[in-house]
Amino acid sequence: MRIYIDGDATPRGVKDLLFRAADRVQVELVLVANQTLRHPPSRFIRQVVVGKGFDVADEYIVDQVEEGDLVITADVPLAAAAVDKGAVCIDPRGDVIDASNAQARLTMRNFMEQQRESGTLMGGPSAYSERDKRKFAGALDRILTKYRTQRDRQASE
Repeated sequence: MRIYIDGDATPRGVKDLLFRAADRVQVELVLVANQTLRHPPSRFIRQVVVGKGFDVADEYIVDQVEEGDLVITADVPLAAAAVDKGAVCIDPRGDVIDASNAQARLTMRNFMEQQRESGTLMGGPSAYSERDKRKFAGALDRILTKYRTQRDRQASE
């Protein structure tokens, strides 16, 4: 398993949780952004700086992601594309996006975008909160616990 972070749009608190988790679980974390972002020194954390432009980081992640990887993103089209390749995603608010719900999330995202473009719907999501961060931490912990259990089982065989 590798963890990919859509670094340009992920809140700092979420990235901090992920940095600590990568060291604790000893899993490679790839921070992908179109600029250099601060992160702690760790043999498990690697940053990839992609070129400037719309969706360049997303395209990199989709090109690199493999089955069993974890992607952290609020970008629903990126999440759906990663799920199509066998990954699981968590958005920064702690919602897990997987094969069971990716298409429904993408359909709802497209519908909401049409509503905003037509002027029927105004505004966006609520401000990111501590509750969102706790929900994210719980979802991350469940996924990493499952990964560790599988890794330990394979190592003992």
